Amino acid sequence: MQKTFNTKLESGVITGSEHPETTNSPYAALVEFYQAFNNQNLDIMTRNWNNSDEASMSNPLGGIKRGWNEIENVYRKIFNGTAQVYVEYYDYTLFQTDNMFCTAGRERGFFLSNNNKIELAIRTSRIYRYNNNRWQQIHHHGSIDNPELLAQYQLAVSKK
Repeated sequence: MQKTFNTKLESGVITGSEHPETTNSPYAALVEFYQAFNNQNLDIMTRNWNNSDEASMSNPLGGIKRGWNEIENVYRKIFNGTAQVYVEYYDYTLFQTDNMFCTAGRERGFFLSNNNKIELAIRTSRIYRYNNNRWQQIHHHGSIDNPELLAQYQLAVSKK
């Protein structure tokens, strides 16, 4: 039986400013996501996600969103809001098959609104599927472990 599942522990940091050697790798798809997020670029974010009803996202602020239309609205609010949000991905493991990959790791960064800066620490997983000759995100899950940080973040976002 041929091995079609690979696991790789990564020690680097992804900010979205990297320049991958290939544009069609799992690493490049992750760089593209963080490039879209940290530059508030909805066009790139739309390209990164699978724009179907199958897509889902679970995060500490928006709960569970199903389908690209609901997910897009979350990013639209973040990108069009007055707060600055920045995250980078690190300490992650990549699990890959021929047509799907999953990554689990950590995000760190900040949320800044009205001179109120909150340092973020988020556990994150993302699932991508190979579709239309490119990797497209099909699921994202993010969790904040620290209950005080979560409450502080939720309160700050609700005041925007």
